[in-house]
Amino acid sequence: MQIEFASSERSTVGIEWEVAIVDRATGELASVGDRVLDELRAPDGSPHPSITHELLTNTVELVSGVHHRVADAVADLEGQLAGVRAVLERLGDYDLVCSGSHPYSQWYDQRLSDTPRYRKLIERTRWWGRNMMIWGIHVHVGLDDRDRALPILDGLLAYVPHLQALSASSPFWAGVETGYASNRALMFQQLPTAGLPYPLADWAAYERYVDDLVRTGVIEDHSEVRWDIRPSPKWGTLEVRVCDGVSSAAEVAAIAALIQCLVEWMGDELDAGRTLTVLQPWYVRENKWRAARYGMEAEIITDVAGTERLVGEDVADLVTRLVPVAERLGCGPELQSVRLMLERGASYQRQLAVAHAADGDLRRVVSHLAEELREGAPIDAA
Repeated sequence: MQIEFASSERSTVGIEWEVAIVDRATGELASVGDRVLDELRAPDGSPHPSITHELLTNTVELVSGVHHRVADAVADLEGQLAGVRAVLERLGDYDLVCSGSHPYSQWYDQRLSDTPRYRKLIERTRWWGRNMMIWGIHVHVGLDDRDRALPILDGLLAYVPHLQALSASSPFWAGVETGYASNRALMFQQLPTAGLPYPLADWAAYERYVDDLVRTGVIEDHSEVRWDIRPSPKWGTLEVRVCDGVSSAAEVAAIAALIQCLVEWMGDELDAGRTLTVLQPWYVRENKWRAARYGMEAEIITDVAGTERLVGEDVADLVTRLVPVAERLGCGPELQSVRLMLERGASYQRQLAVAHAADGDLRRVVSHLAEELREGAPIDAA
């Protein structure tokens, strides 16, 4: 099977941001996404070009255009967010939030989007699929050479715990404090073809992998390979999907800048004829679990020798190393915002602090998430 990889300009960036709709009075998820999308249709009835549906009708997905600078991609998303918010104001007493999971809504109360793709997914995955009350951000970075996709993907796997810990925002599940910083990470990997990618030697091996799955009825095409990091042949990008949903535009920008810089830096390394560091698959898997469980307190494995280090310390050094790359890409301020995330704590930490201050009232957590999304920046728990 031949899979064409679209032409793309190196290190351009696009971002997808899944946001959830909640009832302002109860904080419960509200299944009115289909009504929002209808309101956003053009006069000729065509759908909005950038705001789309997701698996559940309590969600809309904002999709930026292709940009050279992270700041421009995030501004694109913020404009779309304002448009959705304006529609919700007309429809009723609703608000918007983003996190990896909702603190207390139940899966069986949610409505599915009525599309053949999603019906097929749920028919196959049943209980696990219906439990997918999860939200994330996906960051696409352009590649100008298809044959670099898998080498850079393999290199990026060493940074899965960094990205997962920074974005971790799903400490609650159906009203339960799970003890995990990112419960979403472990929930999502239950789906077929989701989770960490397999080691594949080259593009031809990737094509054989997809062909195997198509021939055996696992998937219909490569877009159903839902790895944490995957090639996106349609767009000519690497797509990083490991992150939980984050509750503010400032955090989206910081994480997107980190990803854009990592991909560009790895491209530089390949240009110089150097080989990227690729961790053993069992280290990658362990790192993912540690970041999901412990978040910013995770001790991660940083090299093939098994050296361990606190993830936050490694993130801080990584930001320093990437400063020249960020300056070249025009995302210096956004990359430095990663340091603010380290200082102020990840979303899961803020959510836990709010819940504990409110004697376990998770409605306060939803209100806090909504306030952060409105403000565009993290807010300290009061």
